[in-house]
Amino acid sequence: MQLCNIGHNFDYETEKVVRIFLPDEKINIVHDMADGENTAVCMLSDSAASAKAKLYGKTAQKTEKVDAQSSEKQKELAVARCLYNCLSEITGYKSPWGILTGIRPAKLFSHIPNAKDVFINDYLCLASKADLCAECYESERKITGLSTEKSFSLYVSVPFCPSRCSYCSFVSHSVENAKAIIPDYLKRLNKELEETGKIAKDLKLRLQTVYVGGGTPTSISASGLKALLASIKDNFDFSTVREFTVEAGRPDTIDREKLEVIKRAGATRISINPQSMNDSVLEAIGRRHTAEQMRKAFCIAREVGFNNINTDIIAGLSGDTVESFKNTLHEIIRLNPESVTVHSLSVKRAADITRRGELPEFKTGADAALMVDFARSLLAENGFLPYYMYRQSKTVGNLENVGYAKPGFEGLYNVYIMDETHTILACGASAVTKLKEPGGNNIERIFNFKYPYEYINRFDEILSRKEAIKEYYDKYSECNK
Repeated sequence: MQLCNIGHNFDYETEKVVRIFLPDEKINIVHDMADGENTAVCMLSDSAASAKAKLYGKTAQKTEKVDAQSSEKQKELAVARCLYNCLSEITGYKSPWGILTGIRPAKLFSHIPNAKDVFINDYLCLASKADLCAECYESERKITGLSTEKSFSLYVSVPFCPSRCSYCSFVSHSVENAKAIIPDYLKRLNKELEETGKIAKDLKLRLQTVYVGGGTPTSISASGLKALLASIKDNFDFSTVREFTVEAGRPDTIDREKLEVIKRAGATRISINPQSMNDSVLEAIGRRHTAEQMRKAFCIAREVGFNNINTDIIAGLSGDTVESFKNTLHEIIRLNPESVTVHSLSVKRAADITRRGELPEFKTGADAALMVDFARSLLAENGFLPYYMYRQSKTVGNLENVGYAKPGFEGLYNVYIMDETHTILACGASAVTKLKEPGGNNIERIFNFKYPYEYINRFDEILSRKEAIKEYYDKYSECNK
């Protein structure tokens, strides 16, 4: 599509609106007038914002008044609404989030006076989504209030899985193919944890939460997992830790020995993630486990002594229907976990399903919307409340990912990472350290190499980048003298 922006520089915002309707379209932005099929023109004058779109043999045109008293943000929103309403009229599609495209809607909600009205009237969100934001904000506010200027969380990456799911775009490698490099990877990860722990100690930072994720941490051996968790405990002061999560992940990687290793290491929370409880759907997405394996893994976790278990499910999976998704949710509730995270399928460019040309159509988004609405209703009936939320690009139906929990079982790390509450020190391949300004809003990132073989072969560079953590905190301590 050719996107013509005249009289303004709202290129980012208008492109994001087009991507709501045409997520994979190549968009060419120009600042001259153009006409013809597959074209949208967005104009701003002293008195009006307007848009005209030609698509699929149809034309639509919208206008909104603006004046000299309108702020740049108000003008931007007016232009975006005009473009959105044109494309909505042509396609017959309305996004539940309107023109709102950010990752952290609850964080935005917290910064806006009369946020619910603004979300509905200015951003064109459904009232139900504005209500969801309000609930998540209230829960997040209580959790973020536990953090101090010296607080930080630790993320540890184990980027290996038993197999790759068709929708996955994470940098992870199958254990079968990566078996030879796992010992070297874990050896270097131990060294990175050691050096990172020293830095945290020198800076007198206080560890709040620990999250071991991936990948699937339980895809490595019980002995490897035991050594890794011991390294985390040995190199960091756990006296201030409120939550220690290990993502057990796929049921086909879980056994009693590994769960006992995790429990003895002091983990307070685990996540077991079936994504679906329907075997035909699991097969369609490339999972090598069954719903029965999920039930057995969950029971073993209870027997081992875990009293805080999260489960992940996904709305909009290939082969899933509204009815089969409802069956998944009923099955999960029968297991009675402490929290349930409901993801909406997001198909990234690197995922196998995208490369095979199986990208879902708009109608899949309509079914996914029914799924997430049903999840919210049924989970509420069973005592689960929304406590954090985020959105991703290329999500079917432009929907959201929401964590639901029974009161007192909210995943603290999830809130801290999404709200960007405090520093996250991250170790391992593809891990990203986020440094948060003490008492401020500035954030700087330190990226580790994505792939395990890069991480191993260029490990000295990983360690040298850690020096930036000290430099960052030194900079702000100097400013506050």
